[in-house]
Amino acid sequence: MKINWGTAIVIAFIGFIGFIMYFVVNMSANDKYDHDLVVEDYYKQELEFQTDIDKEKNAWELTTNVSWNKTEDGIVITFPEDLNIEAIKGKVFLYRPSNKQLDFETPISLSNHNLLIPDNRLLDGRWNIKIDWTYDSKPYLYKTEINY
Repeated sequence: MKINWGTAIVIAFIGFIGFIMYFVVNMSANDKYDHDLVVEDYYKQELEFQTDIDKEKNAWELTTNVSWNKTEDGIVITFPEDLNIEAIKGKVFLYRPSNKQLDFETPISLSNHNLLIPDNRLLDGRWNIKIDWTYDSKPYLYKTEINY
């Protein structure tokens, strides 16, 4: 059987389409390539984005902002020294971009101006820290990315 150039082009197109379809089906069916949204309530958080911007602006207006330091015991989050620790309420959310099962949230309970996140809860790698807190009914937000 003799194949002319028109038949060869059609066979090449069919081969290319088959090649692409193989990878599309393989990527969508394989759990290894499962791509979830970053967070479950993504759209709700997107609607609250301006509120987060206002909270961050409040935090930057403080004389000293929240800071963190890596120690042997874990991560120590330090709140401003000029604030009364009994009036600080809120939560610390640690987000692991590579594995959502490692995400966790800790309420803020202070005995001094430091909050310790223990080393046994943290694995080496990148973490996003989000500290959402209030002081005298004024909301604040501190976000940062760290490599632990």
